[in-house]
Amino acid sequence: MENILVYDTTLRDGTQGENVNFTAEDKLRIARRLDEMGFHYIEGGWPGSNPKDARFFSLAKNIAFKHARLAAFGSTRHPEMNVDTCPNVQALIHADTPTVTIFGKTWDLHVTEILGIPLEANLAMIRETVAYLKERGKEVIYDAEHCFDGYKRNRDYAMETVRVALEAGADFIVLCDTNGGCLPDEIRDITRQFSTLVPPGKLGVHVHNDGGLAVANTLAAVVAGARMVQGTVNGYGERCGNADLLPIIANLQLKMGFRCLTDEALRHLTNLSNYVADVANIPPLSSRPFVGRSAFAHKGGVHVSAILKNPVAYEHIDPSIVGNARRVLVSDLAGKSNIEYKARELGIDLGAESALSKEIVQQIKRLEDKGYQFDAAEGSLMLLIQKAKGEFKEPFSLDCFQVVVTKTAHHPARALATIKIAVEGVEELTAAEGNGPINALDYALRKSLKRFYPEIEEMHLTDFKVRIVEGSEGTAAKVQVAIESQDAEGTWNTIGVSENIIEAGWLALVDSIHYKLAKDRRVKTEE
Repeated sequence: MENILVYDTTLRDGTQGENVNFTAEDKLRIARRLDEMGFHYIEGGWPGSNPKDARFFSLAKNIAFKHARLAAFGSTRHPEMNVDTCPNVQALIHADTPTVTIFGKTWDLHVTEILGIPLEANLAMIRETVAYLKERGKEVIYDAEHCFDGYKRNRDYAMETVRVALEAGADFIVLCDTNGGCLPDEIRDITRQFSTLVPPGKLGVHVHNDGGLAVANTLAAVVAGARMVQGTVNGYGERCGNADLLPIIANLQLKMGFRCLTDEALRHLTNLSNYVADVANIPPLSSRPFVGRSAFAHKGGVHVSAILKNPVAYEHIDPSIVGNARRVLVSDLAGKSNIEYKARELGIDLGAESALSKEIVQQIKRLEDKGYQFDAAEGSLMLLIQKAKGEFKEPFSLDCFQVVVTKTAHHPARALATIKIAVEGVEELTAAEGNGPINALDYALRKSLKRFYPEIEEMHLTDFKVRIVEGSEGTAAKVQVAIESQDAEGTWNTIGVSENIIEAGWLALVDSIHYKLAKDRRVKTEE
C-alpha cells in the first residue's frame, strides 16, 4: 500500500477564510491534535506577515512533535531585495522550523502584470530563495502558485519555474490551483505532465474549492502521480475554502488503496472535525461528508427498512470506521421501520405490536403537518412513544400560568411568571423573574417542582430557538420553539408549536422536564 503525505494548512491558509480566526494558543492546541493524529506536515503560519504567527512559532519551539514536521510559510524574496536582506525570508529562518514552504509565481500573467517584473527576474527569485534556504539546512517545499492556470496560458514558462526550483534543491514541488477553477480532467492531465519533470514521490497538490471540486481535483492529482496532499480540516480557507483533508484522507485510504494515517487515527476523523470547528467557534456542518452529523442519517422509511436488513444498501462505508455513527430520523417521511429502530435506540420496547408502530407513525405525520419536527426533537419523540404505549405518567398538571413583561425607560425588560401546578393532588403556587417570558416560566416551574423532584436541579437549558412555521398570517403565524437541555448524562431536544410564542415555549419546556423525569425513572427501574 503506497503512502500519501498529508500536509495540513488549517493554521495558515485555513485562517484566511471568512470568520475563521485562531489565537497563537488555539493554533498550538490544533497542532498538537494534528500531530497526535499522525499528520505528516503542519503549516503553522506565515511568520513574516503578522506578530501572531511569529509568536506561534516561538511557542512551538517548546513542543516536541512526535509525528509531524512543522512548516513555516512564506514567499520567494522581494523583487528588489537580496535573500539575505529580505525580511520575509529572514522571518522564515528565525521561525526555526525543520521545513519551510515557499510559493513562487508560475503564471506569467502574475509575473508581468501583477509583480510587473521580467520573466527571468522571477526565475532568479525562485532559484536564489530555494538555494538560500537549502544552504541553511531547511527541507524546502516549493508551492508553484497558480500552476494549472499558468500551464494553460504558457506551458513552457510554467514548467521552467518548476525546473528552476528543482535545480536549486527543492525537496517537494506542490502544484497549486490557487483560483480553484480547474476541472478534474485538467488537474489530472497537467499533473501527469509535471510528473515527468519531478522525481517520483516528490510531487504534491494544493487546490481551492471555488468550483466545488477541490476534493475531486486532489484525488485526480493523486491518480496522476501526486504523493503529497495539502488542504485544511473542514475545508476552511479563503473564498470558497481549501480542499477538505478529511474526505480526501477517507477516500484515499478506504477506496483508492493508499495509506495516509493509521486505522486508529482514521477512527478519530469525526472527533478532529468537531474539535477544530469548536476551537474556530464555527458550528459544524451537519452535511459534511464522512464526519458530519447527517452523513449517515436516514429519514425515508424505505431507506430505514433497507439498512435494517443490510446497511450497505444505503451507506457507502461503515460509519464507525471514521468515528461517526448511524442515525435514524423520524419525520413525516418515516415508516414503521423508523419508529421501531428509534424506539430500540431510545430503550423502548414496542414488542411485536405492528399496529402500535403504525399508529405512532400516523400521529407523527399529523403533528409534523402542524409544524412539529421530530428529527430535531428526540426528547419529545420519546415522550410521544411512551404516551402511545400507555407508559407515561403525568408528573404534574398545570392549573394556570401568567406572564407579565415590564419595561421602564432606563432599564432592560424583565418578565415575571406566576404559575400554579398540582403534583399528586398537592397544589403549588410560585412566581419567578427572568430575562424573558420563557426564562421566567422556566425558573418558576423549577421552583415549583424541586421539592417534589429534586433531580430537576441537575438540568439546565443550553439552547433556545424560535422559527415561524408558516408566515402567511403575519404576526398571527404559527411558531415553533425548540429547546435543548442538558444534565450530567447528556443533552436532549424538545419542541412546542402554537400560534402563541409563549405557549409554544411552555410546551417545549414541559416536554424537557417530562423527558428528564422519565429518563431518570427508567434508569432507577433498570437498577
